[in-house]
Amino acid sequence: MAIQSNGQVKLERRIKTLNMSENIIVPTMAEMMAQGKQPDVLFWVGCAGSFDDRAKKITKAFVKILNRANVSFAVLGTEESCTGDPAKRSGNEFLFQMQAVTNIEVLSTYDVKKIVTACPHCFNTLKNEYPSLGGNYKVMHHTQFLKSLLDEGRLTIEGGKFKGKRITFHDPCFLGRANDVYEAPRDLIKKLDVELVEMKNCRKKGLCCGAGGAQMFKDAEVGQKEINIERTEQAMEVKPEIIAAGCPFCNTMMTDGVKAKEKESDVTVMDIAELIANAQDL
Repeated sequence: MAIQSNGQVKLERRIKTLNMSENIIVPTMAEMMAQGKQPDVLFWVGCAGSFDDRAKKITKAFVKILNRANVSFAVLGTEESCTGDPAKRSGNEFLFQMQAVTNIEVLSTYDVKKIVTACPHCFNTLKNEYPSLGGNYKVMHHTQFLKSLLDEGRLTIEGGKFKGKRITFHDPCFLGRANDVYEAPRDLIKKLDVELVEMKNCRKKGLCCGAGGAQMFKDAEVGQKEINIERTEQAMEVKPEIIAAGCPFCNTMMTDGVKAKEKESDVTVMDIAELIANAQDL
């Protein structure tokens, strides 16, 4: 991915991976329209998946899976902008609506009906906030989409290098408590032939990683302990080898927590898409 000077992400049709040994096919909506084609689903990359170096790896892993499953998809590329979630959560409704309306106009241009995203923040905003502004789409989190591919027989998942590993899953707030998506990520993890262990606060009682409500972009208020440290301690209690996440922000916060506990050599934080892609050696 090349980031242009205007701050937009340029998603090339073929993105070379870090080792430059393979190409990942990522068509844009504009390219497909020019060819008279309509993809089955739009992949909404999101700001984190576009700009954050760690989250870009999640984006690449997910795209590799889409390519392997022969999914007809496209991205907006330079036409994609922030959903407006951080603005709304921090109280700037005006800015949120400006960003949302702009995105809705672009999506309408391409007659988008179905969207998949690896970011629960984008997922929640597109699914629950955009309809009141005229943006009505079928929106899926990437774990839901991958589970549907699995159910349809278009994707096979095997444990591979993760077989027998002890893994705990952190429920993202906007995936779990906000949208009641609990089973899809866990079903995918179980398919890896691992030992899934739950934290004491999980599912509907899950604890925030500390990034929600636009907290990701500001210093925390004075308190006794950082939220991500508290959540990491809960994860450490079940002695996992891997903390699985389904959100780029949760991934960052939990990774920071693991580093704060000086456990980087013992515990790895990975997105579910990365687990599946790595297990399949994609």
